[in-house]
Amino acid sequence: MVTGTSTDAHTPSAATPALHTHNLGCQRGGRLLFSRLNLAVQPGQAWWVRGPNGRGKTSLLRLLAGLSRPAEGHIDRGLPLVFMGHQHALKDDMSALEALQFLTRLHSEPSEDDALLQAMTRLGVAHRRKAMVRTLSQGQRRRVALSRLALPAAPRTWILDEPFDALDDEGVATLNTLIQQHCAGGGAAVFTSHQEVHMPGMHTLWLEAAGA
Repeated sequence: MVTGTSTDAHTPSAATPALHTHNLGCQRGGRLLFSRLNLAVQPGQAWWVRGPNGRGKTSLLRLLAGLSRPAEGHIDRGLPLVFMGHQHALKDDMSALEALQFLTRLHSEPSEDDALLQAMTRLGVAHRRKAMVRTLSQGQRRRVALSRLALPAAPRTWILDEPFDALDDEGVATLNTLIQQHCAGGGAAVFTSHQEVHMPGMHTLWLEAAGA
């Protein structure tokens, strides 16, 4: 069995949580990955979910996003959610801009072309907007998918599975800034990463063996 423990960089505020788990438990393949997980993500906070492989990090994110059901407990969601999985979810037979347009429509976040191009510029891939997705490098595909986060929107909770994967140093710095600005504007973020992440005020949730 696995339990969750959290390390806060700051004392949480009294605001209504953006995301709040109550005695959450997750089971996969008949095995209980974690249980009794109580996590309050406040607006303005970024949380890094950490732990060894197989501890249930991706499973937790899918629970938070409402994509699967917990074995026990429940989740309160105080802000709208944006979920981005480990796969970039771009269509190979579309141009980069068309693929981003498709993603925003799919998630009921349609945007004007000017806004999409500005977002792609922010992520450094506007010059590849007409290129077919199949011709893009993995890092470029990641940047196109992440451009969705650079679109103007009301505060939301970002749930991101390995968003730093395939990014170079410049891309990592850009995403770091995006997350910090999003949180400063009243949003929240919960993410996993196998890479080291350095972000002022970041909180950490460890999924670890019971009794560890």
